[in-house]
Amino acid sequence: MADRFERHRQAWTPEEIRKLHLLATKGMSLKAIAKALTRSEESTKNRAKQEKLKISKAR
Repeated sequence: MADRFERHRQAWTPEEIRKLHLLATKGMSLKAIAKALTRSEESTKNRAKQEKLKISKAR
């Protein structure tokens, strides 16, 4: 695994959740959102599901 994530296994902050909502509504891809949040794609996808957000497919 080449990628390392600073936020591994750390709780999501309210600010991160707001940013997730914002980026998802802008139609960004999962990969781009994960990178912007310094989270793994899996973690980002799971949190989006919890928040009932739709994430665009990668273009």
